[in-house]
Amino acid sequence: MQVSREVELEGHIIDSGIMTRVFDRIMDMGGNFEIIVFDVGKRKSDPSYAHLRVNADTEEQLRAILSEIHRFGVRLLEIKDVCTVPAEGDRIVPKGFYSTTHHPTSIKYQGIWIPVQHIEMDCLVVIDKNAMSALCTPISKLKREDLVVVGEEGVRVSPPERPRNISTFEFMQGTVSPERPSETIIARIASEIISLKKKGGKIGLVGGPAIIHTGAANALASIIRKGYIDVLFAGNALATHDIEYNLFGTSLGMDLSTGKPLTGGHKNHFYAISEVIRAGSIANAVQKGVISGGIMYECVQRGIPYILAGSIRDDGPLPDVITDTMEAQDRMREHVGECNMVLMIATLLHSVAVGNLLPSYVKTICVDINPSSVTKLMDRGTMQAIGVVSDAGAFLPLLEKQLELQDDTSQ
Repeated sequence: MQVSREVELEGHIIDSGIMTRVFDRIMDMGGNFEIIVFDVGKRKSDPSYAHLRVNADTEEQLRAILSEIHRFGVRLLEIKDVCTVPAEGDRIVPKGFYSTTHHPTSIKYQGIWIPVQHIEMDCLVVIDKNAMSALCTPISKLKREDLVVVGEEGVRVSPPERPRNISTFEFMQGTVSPERPSETIIARIASEIISLKKKGGKIGLVGGPAIIHTGAANALASIIRKGYIDVLFAGNALATHDIEYNLFGTSLGMDLSTGKPLTGGHKNHFYAISEVIRAGSIANAVQKGVISGGIMYECVQRGIPYILAGSIRDDGPLPDVITDTMEAQDRMREHVGECNMVLMIATLLHSVAVGNLLPSYVKTICVDINPSSVTKLMDRGTMQAIGVVSDAGAFLPLLEKQLELQDDTSQ
């Protein structure tokens, strides 16, 4: 004898592909479903509604299926308050805790729907019953006696709908291909950036040292100088090689003007780090005239915050690098919540780190020479992602050119 529960979902569930994914997941997990009500929106702006009965062979199987499809915005027809359990100790999670998605989320507590603040994936939901608020909380911040949401009951997830207007993100349709017309795509990306900035939006950039190695440092510095970037996320390497290039004209000891390695040039990045340490910080080195140009110079001059997160591979590191990874995460969280768009260029691991902190509705542009890296960065469930398979040295100068051309024509 089968067991069943009735569920519902609504929104743009057809053209976003959510309905198909829900059906597939139920059947892939050995269950089946019956459609009780299915109201299709008559116009493209109208939402659709589906009321289903999900069937499974056992209660355990049914719970597993409901847990999976919950992440697509499916909710039980009869919604009770969330179940909560106090944490028994710092960073000790209760059994069966609710693990967040990066989609906008609300919880039902004492009969009231409360939005979960600062949503990101793979965290817990902690309730402050005095303030009647809910906070998305990483395990590193969980404290003893924190009231933690357990299970999916009373949790509502709202995946963002697919963009309705014909924008760059609609044009690309979330695909990755090295055969797509790069200049056309970059022109559209520039248009999106200009439009977003005119609306007062904020743009973050995650950058790797390949930006310097491929000769794109000047282009990125120009983009920052013209006010298109509001925060920079990077590691020790991008800042070190940017400063090395400014001081010596090299990156990893290679003369970027000739493409040839210099004798003894492999020591240049150590000299660059040492000069900044002598000055006390990157900002001090700029103020003292030690650094006279480049990406970090423009950030300092424009007051653009930069979060340099360290790694075990770092030389030095520069005094501005945050070597405590949990502290670096917190600093990143302070800024990602303000971003409406994030460009991820030529750094897989750092981009994954930033991407995991982003809500699903933030537009992301993923650029890497390796198609598999672009695919990995885009595979986060966002409806607004563009993947560009390109060398940073080709992408950034073209983007700078398009921003200049389009901003001039829109004056």
